[in-house]
Amino acid sequence: MRIGHGYDVHRLVVGRPLILGGVRIENPQNIGLLGHSDADVLVHAIMDALLGAAALGDIGKHFPDTDDEYSGADSLLLARRVSQILHENGYRIVNIDSTILAQRPKLAPHIPLMRERIAEALGIPVSDVSVKATTEEGLGFTGTGDGMAAHAVCFIEKGI
Repeated sequence: MRIGHGYDVHRLVVGRPLILGGVRIENPQNIGLLGHSDADVLVHAIMDALLGAAALGDIGKHFPDTDDEYSGADSLLLARRVSQILHENGYRIVNIDSTILAQRPKLAPHIPLMRERIAEALGIPVSDVSVKATTEEGLGFTGTGDGMAAHAVCFIEKGI
């Protein structure tokens, strides 16, 4: 049995779609996350937690931002590949617990769909995926709205 932790952060910019947990979130500010792929900070943190738990590196190793193949990539497709990598190395995902740090927009209405999409990409039951969101009371880069961050922890086991 192994535990992994993942963390990711992306800057918010005007004119990019906001994708979190594989869900496009419309917002009146027309803000989204800046990154080489779709910049889905939540899925990136989850992938890093999973790869870290298995001591298989991180998303930068598997999907480098210097490779044009991943420019604008759908992070859920990358998560599907991470799940395959774990399986190929004899691991099974037991559960994921994650938290998005964002001042706005309100994310609670989108969380059920995020959980469904993440679970589907990873090939695990929705009941094994937890997604939470919190503000930071106006503090730090997430509190001022300059960016978003996400933490994820996971539990995997060997011997599938």
